[in-house]
Amino acid sequence: MIIAHDLGTTGNKASLHHDDGRLVAATTVSYPAHFAAGGIAEQNPQDWWDAVVSATRELLARTETAATDVQGLVVSGQMMGAVLLDGEGTPVRPAIIWADTRASKQQRELEQTLGAEHAYTVLGHRLNPTYSVEKVMWVRDNEPEVWARVRRFCVAKDYIVLGLTGHLATDRSDASGTNAYDQRTGDWSDEVLQAARLDRALFPEILESTAIAGSLTADAAAALGLHTGVRVVMGGGDGPMAAVGSGIVAPEDGAYVCLGTSSWISFASHAPLHDPGMGTFTFDNVVPGSFVPTATMQAGGGSIQWISEALSPNPAKPETARLTSEAGGDLDTEDLYFLPYLLGERSPIWDPNARGAFVGIGRHHGREHLVRAVLEGIGFNLLTSIHAFRESGTVLESIDAVGGGAQSDALLQILADVWGMPVRRRTIVEEANSLGAAVTGAVGLGLADFSAARALSEVTAEFTPDASRHSIYATRHDRFTSAYAALAPWFASGPAVQMSADGNERMPKSAESADSRGSAPASVPADETEGAH
Repeated sequence: MIIAHDLGTTGNKASLHHDDGRLVAATTVSYPAHFAAGGIAEQNPQDWWDAVVSATRELLARTETAATDVQGLVVSGQMMGAVLLDGEGTPVRPAIIWADTRASKQQRELEQTLGAEHAYTVLGHRLNPTYSVEKVMWVRDNEPEVWARVRRFCVAKDYIVLGLTGHLATDRSDASGTNAYDQRTGDWSDEVLQAARLDRALFPEILESTAIAGSLTADAAAALGLHTGVRVVMGGGDGPMAAVGSGIVAPEDGAYVCLGTSSWISFASHAPLHDPGMGTFTFDNVVPGSFVPTATMQAGGGSIQWISEALSPNPAKPETARLTSEAGGDLDTEDLYFLPYLLGERSPIWDPNARGAFVGIGRHHGREHLVRAVLEGIGFNLLTSIHAFRESGTVLESIDAVGGGAQSDALLQILADVWGMPVRRRTIVEEANSLGAAVTGAVGLGLADFSAARALSEVTAEFTPDASRHSIYATRHDRFTSAYAALAPWFASGPAVQMSADGNERMPKSAESADSRGSAPASVPADETEGAH
């Protein structure tokens, strides 16, 4: 058996698999995220560790799997964050996750030194405050007392692997999502690190996603209910893992859309795809020697979650399925648009200052119109990225859908109509990332090759576009993009002064640097801690 963990924004989706990758059972352990004004998005790394422990024990108990039957463990995780560790491998502050946009000043500093276009050529990504290296710089520049304790940096799944094995490392897929990795050489970029004024010793060793990071330590084995003979495969970022979990391991396998908290369109390629408009970007793949060109919006499924919470009687139990179903069919929003920029935006507009907005709302609009506008806004936003891919020469004939949002017939039909191409639901949607991790783990353990992924998730439903609705949506997409263009200067003008409880004016709340010490059973070897920052 292989156990796979996928550390998302809202929880850890864990799954138990046969050694050929077939799914046996899955579970999700939720944990909180802290979002606040000023672009703050943070989580406690200890919550990730606790979720890995809890999910592992639940899978073993529910399936009555003996600990001795488990051969390997592998982790997929949210990308582009920053976990800052002291010399003992303990987080010195909450993790800054992918959705955090505070580091605009640090982005500008890098652009002034490197140049935006040159950096894109080196990194395969635009410089942006959503990436790891800018977040690390932000802590250095804004939290000097915290920074004095920092010795190492890693991302979410690396922190778990450290806790499992005592070995701090990362893989190429996650390294390529830091804004500090030279995609041409496959190593940390000395040029970027010099511009960022960061010591290379801060950054972990880079391994292949299929490499064995180590075996479970005695403490980790005891915590998880496993044994020290379990080998831990390095794993990778959730974007490339979702591709494998969608059965997409080579260019001929087509494209997929992942409709999670953030949402993205991606496909496999033999080389990075450099978009002349720099609207898309490219991760290194978990499949060694290949790449996954990608266009990610910050709040795809996150927008659906937000509107569901806002319109449900009990926000803690959002009625997402009912609300999205009511918004399906032939319902017309009647010139109501939603800009899905609740967390700023990456592809296609790359504007950390953008925010969500309903545009064109009238007295006659009801709840179902609001939800429909949100679903269409996601489709319109991703359509702009599809156009960018096509302008770069990519042929997209259909798109397979995974992620929690892929369970909604209403959403998938809207996407097909907006994009003008078939959208197909796979058998495994919510567990696509952990399935990709399981296949990666099986490859690392020498039990399978990546081609096995094609047979583990199949197409179960196809949503074909309606020609008349697609024609209407083509015109409405122009209205959607013009709405953002009109509001962009207003977004750029910055937040207004806020009012405190006593009626006095105050500036928007800045980040708190609360100490959050995870207690995963791990430590950074002493000989790796000197001179890291």
